[in-house]
Amino acid sequence: MRLALLLVDDLPTAEDVVQDAFAALLHRHGRRLADLDDPEAYLRTSVVNSARSVLRRRRTARAYIPERQHHVPSADQSVLLAETHQEVINALQHLTRRQREVLVLRYWSDLTEAQIADTLGVSRGTVKSTANRALNALGRQLEIPR
Repeated sequence: MRLALLLVDDLPTAEDVVQDAFAALLHRHGRRLADLDDPEAYLRTSVVNSARSVLRRRRTARAYIPERQHHVPSADQSVLLAETHQEVINALQHLTRRQREVLVLRYWSDLTEAQIADTLGVSRGTVKSTANRALNALGRQLEIPR
């Protein structure tokens, strides 16, 4: 749930993404779930791919609908994210999609570089360089000396 929330930045959408991933896993593998090598990795990859699809649809919809002038945060947003974390979340939104995915998988989900590479379908070197660039960009945005 947290992975989806950090990727799509919207609790109801994150819940839908996770529910759809579980439903697809059950529909596709059902009782043969034990046959999968790593069901957790399979589910995590499904969540990341579903989040990408949601973000792609949002981008397409925003191209046709003018953005609202004033963004009003949801009532539960302050409960979900402490004020100190909100600054980091806002800075994450300025990163590229892949950079955001790598950092969320690495620091929030505590995955190894190999697991992240598997989940995103990239090489370990790409994960390392993307994480380094993302951390540098976050440091500049948050004005943290490295």
